[in-house]
Amino acid sequence: MTSLLEAVRHHADAHADSAGVARTPIAGLTTVRATAPSGLDYAISRPLACLVLQGSKHVAMGRQAFAFRAGDSLLITADVPTVSQITGASAAAPYFSLVLELDPAVIADLATQMEAHSEADHAPVTVEPTDGEVADAALRLMRLLERPASVPVLQAQLVREMHYWLLAGRHGPAIRRLGWPNGNAQRVARAVAVLRSEFAHPLPVERLAAVAGMSPSSFHQHFRAVTSLSPLQFQKQLRLIEARRLMLSQGVTASSAAFAVGYESVPQFTREYGRMFGRPPVRDAAAAKDRARASV
Repeated sequence: MTSLLEAVRHHADAHADSAGVARTPIAGLTTVRATAPSGLDYAISRPLACLVLQGSKHVAMGRQAFAFRAGDSLLITADVPTVSQITGASAAAPYFSLVLELDPAVIADLATQMEAHSEADHAPVTVEPTDGEVADAALRLMRLLERPASVPVLQAQLVREMHYWLLAGRHGPAIRRLGWPNGNAQRVARAVAVLRSEFAHPLPVERLAAVAGMSPSSFHQHFRAVTSLSPLQFQKQLRLIEARRLMLSQGVTASSAAFAVGYESVPQFTREYGRMFGRPPVRDAAAAKDRARASV
């Protein structure tokens, strides 16, 4: 019988792009493959579950750091800034993982039907051993890919089942708040959606607070509690991450990237880029090219 690792390996080997990411026809489900340790990857992650099947990875959020390996699951339950690095990977034993973006609507529907749990620590990033039921549901999702005609018919119920087992297992208390329709996490998420789509434009905090249904002062407090950043810091990191992507993947110049993401001052962009990524833009892009050549 095909194991989850074998199913993920088969899909990733056939469909991974140059970054090792292989999307699937199932919305929110992605496989990841790496044949060597990676550089640092900066992101503001969406809520997700990442099942590591081979190799190891390191993720940091602020001062917190998490190391996890095959048999572990990383859960991110808010839009938070992370710095990640694949630490265990080789040509002989590549890193493989399966990533599922969490759906708050599915979680909310399931939570109303499940026995209530007591409040628990709502840390936005957690690492736990992967529950067997979660892995089984993930394998059945991957097997759908072998029968494309079944995907439209069966994907929704299997995605729902995987969410159920995540809720019922070790990660349940951490993700339950994602399903509270009027909870602070969901209100902040509405503002985050605006920030993600319009980060290159000025966004008054009053507008974001109105989207979240909060007063500006309350919005600031809850936004930082959920994301660990202020709205302005969140927008700045989105801009810098996108500028870095433009430079590294499309060869855009530093000044063009700065203006593309909403900066009006290149010197300001250079200073803030260096503070976030440890090098000024031109040196960072050159170092990334050197790493890419060395890995070939």
